[in-house]
Amino acid sequence: MTWKPELDELERRRQLALELGGPDKTARHKGQGKLTVRERVAGLVDAGSFEEVGSIAGFPEYDAKGNLMGLTPANIVCGRARVDGRTVFVTGDDFTVRGGANDGGLRDKFAYAETWARRWRVPLVRLVDGTGGGGSVKHLETLGRTYLPDVPVFTEVLDALSEVPIVALGLGSVAGMGAARVCASHYSVMVRGTSQLFAAGPPVVARAGQNVTKEELGSSSIHAKNGTIDDDVDREAEAFARARRFLSYLPASVHELAGRQPSNDRPDRTAEELLSAVPRDARKVYRMRPIVEVVVDAGSWFEIGRAWGKSVITGLARLDGWPVAVLASDPYHYGGAWTADASRKAIRMVDLAQTFQLPVVHFVDIPGFLIGKEAEASGVMRFGTQALAAVRNSTVPWCAIMVRKAFGMAGLTQRNGSLAFLRYAWPSAQWGSLPIAGGVEAAYRAQIEAAPDPAAKRAEIEAKLEALQSPLRTAEAFGVEEIIDPRRTRSYLCRFAEFAAPLRQPGRPHFGYRP
Repeated sequence: MTWKPELDELERRRQLALELGGPDKTARHKGQGKLTVRERVAGLVDAGSFEEVGSIAGFPEYDAKGNLMGLTPANIVCGRARVDGRTVFVTGDDFTVRGGANDGGLRDKFAYAETWARRWRVPLVRLVDGTGGGGSVKHLETLGRTYLPDVPVFTEVLDALSEVPIVALGLGSVAGMGAARVCASHYSVMVRGTSQLFAAGPPVVARAGQNVTKEELGSSSIHAKNGTIDDDVDREAEAFARARRFLSYLPASVHELAGRQPSNDRPDRTAEELLSAVPRDARKVYRMRPIVEVVVDAGSWFEIGRAWGKSVITGLARLDGWPVAVLASDPYHYGGAWTADASRKAIRMVDLAQTFQLPVVHFVDIPGFLIGKEAEASGVMRFGTQALAAVRNSTVPWCAIMVRKAFGMAGLTQRNGSLAFLRYAWPSAQWGSLPIAGGVEAAYRAQIEAAPDPAAKRAEIEAKLEALQSPLRTAEAFGVEEIIDPRRTRSYLCRFAEFAAPLRQPGRPHFGYRP
């Protein structure tokens, strides 16, 4: 006598679960250009590494004698796997079963899936499609009552943000709890054309008097530009690749430190093009991304959130193999002035760096917070002040490269609150309480108006003050640590990364991550 009959019955149930919502619903799902949940898991993780948890959970159907007649699987697939050799936990919503709604007795599986990664200190990847753990109106008929909105597991979802890296991929139409699970992550991606995100979908919105399509209401192009998600891609395979790459820069949890990877890029490599990267005319723009790319390890630049908050560039990179977070200005947008959205974007990157102990490199060219009527209406000073607080509350090692401007309150974001702070200035740098061109008119108005030639007088005053604005004058008074040859910037930053490595302290951060 053996237990083979029970094992055979277990395998029969597993095969039933593999049928997902049935051939018709699966065909309809794939006809929309989407992969099934199991295809998604296979596309994300290392081949053969997925170990499912709760593989036969679902809705069984028994006959009068207690024999299993059929099984509708749970619409959440989850389990352990490896991504580039590292353990992760993966959850995937199955839209072919009840549209991904968390119906019936599936709440326990959903709660388990959302908390396992935190308990075992490994990254979590969510493949979200549908309500992603939320309920449905039809479920009320089965339940026989309504209930006060209370999802205790969402507290665990938020707590996990302060302990393990979380990636969320919006791979279909996600609403309610599903949309919240996409946003409650450190990195989020949607797929153009096949995924949408909203608080409530078109049928609910129509009852409020707006008739819109899913794309009009919550397309990836909308949310990549407003900061709801970080990036959008053309295909699901690209989303999987970006998820894997994002995780490669981070530790498994806050209880570890991100490791160093081998690098074939010499730390003392120089870049001749940096000598002329910044125009001598401060009114002319230049491209910051090539500066970042040539300074960090070759091929290591991973930009995040390119489509929104455009005057600030954020991303991850490596310096001599060490992972770092990067902030940089983009003078092509508002001259690099920080907008409300740019401030929000900077906060998000600083919080990520603080949570996972990533040193920060900041390429500074900030003429100030954006000014004007529209800027004030956007709440720029509120969000800008929050950015100042986030930067100053950050204690990770920090290195500022003063590329060009640092003026006004926004100029304070050049440095954080860490004692492990380094700052290097290029000869093109200029700084002060406000730009000379804007301050001369106010400070010297009487002299200018009294002069026979006001324009000539203004030019004379500006020329005199600009001479005083030279970074060499500041360096003479030890107001800046060192002025460096731009061509050698990489060597300085690689040394910074080496200095910073032993100063990183693992452990839960002193604040909760703000999604």
